[in-house]
Amino acid sequence: MKRWLDLNAFLGIPATQWVYAVIAAVVAYMLISAVLRFAIARLERLAARTSTHIDDVAVEVLERTHRLTILVAALLVGSEFIALPEKWDVRLGHLWFLVIGFQLALWVNHGVTLWTTRRLRSEAIASHNPVITTMMSWSLRALLWAVLLLAVLANMGVNITAFVASLGVGGVAVALAVQSILSDLFASLAIGLDKPFETGDFIVFNDVAGSIEHIGLKTTRIRSLSGEEIICSNTELLKNTIHNYKRMAERRILFGFRITYDATPEQLQAVPGIVRKAVEAEENARFDRAHFKQFSESSLDFEVVYYVTDPGYNLYMDVQQRINLELMKGLATLGVDFAFPTRTLYVATPAKETSPTGKDGKPHIRAVPRATPGMN
Repeated sequence: MKRWLDLNAFLGIPATQWVYAVIAAVVAYMLISAVLRFAIARLERLAARTSTHIDDVAVEVLERTHRLTILVAALLVGSEFIALPEKWDVRLGHLWFLVIGFQLALWVNHGVTLWTTRRLRSEAIASHNPVITTMMSWSLRALLWAVLLLAVLANMGVNITAFVASLGVGGVAVALAVQSILSDLFASLAIGLDKPFETGDFIVFNDVAGSIEHIGLKTTRIRSLSGEEIICSNTELLKNTIHNYKRMAERRILFGFRITYDATPEQLQAVPGIVRKAVEAEENARFDRAHFKQFSESSLDFEVVYYVTDPGYNLYMDVQQRINLELMKGLATLGVDFAFPTRTLYVATPAKETSPTGKDGKPHIRAVPRATPGMN
């Protein structure tokens, strides 16, 4: 059998070498697969005993070893048993470099994917901004495959210096063509680094008010109070003054009310105490001041300042409602009425015929006050 194999050839190579090559390729494939399974099993046992995520990531990365890579590596091992021309030896050397580099790139790429997924999941739980994580993921992947491409070209004898220079010129042209997209991209990077707002924050700018739902590489999505989704360019968003209400430690409330002019000084002096009592009765409110502010055209004006110790808007409205009701009860008990816009008119009317005359002999003119509500 061996003599027959030595005497017969295929493509100018003895059949014996082909048999040895096939056997070597099969053995190499089985050996690489066995070593890989052994390494994964040992790492899984190690990961079960530790609390770190590094060994878990290593297991998942090794499990993503491409079967085609193992097959090509096994065939390259088998090719070592074939007497090939010198030029084929050089090409097989390049192929070895490509296979190893491609598999390493797949491992690193999958590792970046796992890191990005875990990071985004933890940021989603903590309501943090995912922009930096996403951009770092994209940058690492782009750098990884760019380095692999350049390394393969350099290994094959290509002058990568000229290639990189041409890519630089092309990159400038592309950057000018997609200037608006790059502007939004860098605005997204600025949002990720400076963190003026994060997912879940309630913001107000211009006539837009809503909660941040998603911060993307080009746009930010906001869920408005009326329910619709507002999509805003990152660049345009950062050009505005943004009010972030989510980050308020507490809410300062300023409000006023007016009472009528028929109130006595003693009643006016008692009003701030009624307000203070109403505010201090609230668990989530802190009284600051209450003052008789000014004399208005048709009312006596008071100004009140207090703080709600929780930034929630609904809580503030509940507190303000209870304070208003207590204030109405307190003023009613005191006998003081809330003022509404009024104007007092003094109408001059002729006196009756029996009325006395003045020194100059003319009829006496008597002023009669009349209160007309609702006139401004």
